[in-house]
Amino acid sequence: MGERKRIKAEANKAARKKTFYARMNNCPSSPRKMRLAVGLIRGLPVEQALHILKHSPLDASVGLYSLLRSAISNWQNKNEGSRIEDASLYVKEIWVDGGRMLKRIQPAPQGRAHRIRKRSNHVTLIIDSAVNVTK
Repeated sequence: MGERKRIKAEANKAARKKTFYARMNNCPSSPRKMRLAVGLIRGLPVEQALHILKHSPLDASVGLYSLLRSAISNWQNKNEGSRIEDASLYVKEIWVDGGRMLKRIQPAPQGRAHRIRKRSNHVTLIIDSAVNVTK
């Protein structure tokens, strides 16, 4: 039993070395708004995704732009001497999870109070090389 776990852990570690990702935690926008921006770039080449996010009117696209640049930087750190153009990177996976929720009170008429939920989200972005997929 212990041997099997060790082999599986080594396989996961080897797979993690080939995975290039970036995470953004507690981004102060609602997950619903972030998912609209995420849907624009899912599965696209990195250059095209950067261009779309740079010129998108959505507020969530500013955070996604920096997240995508961070993932590209992580790829460059693991692949010294390789060019991004030759690797033909693309957005392999991207998903949005709900983050912590700040609960605030809004005064309401007749001494009542309404609860305001300020939502946040966590975004995970995985990029991959199209060259590795064809091998």
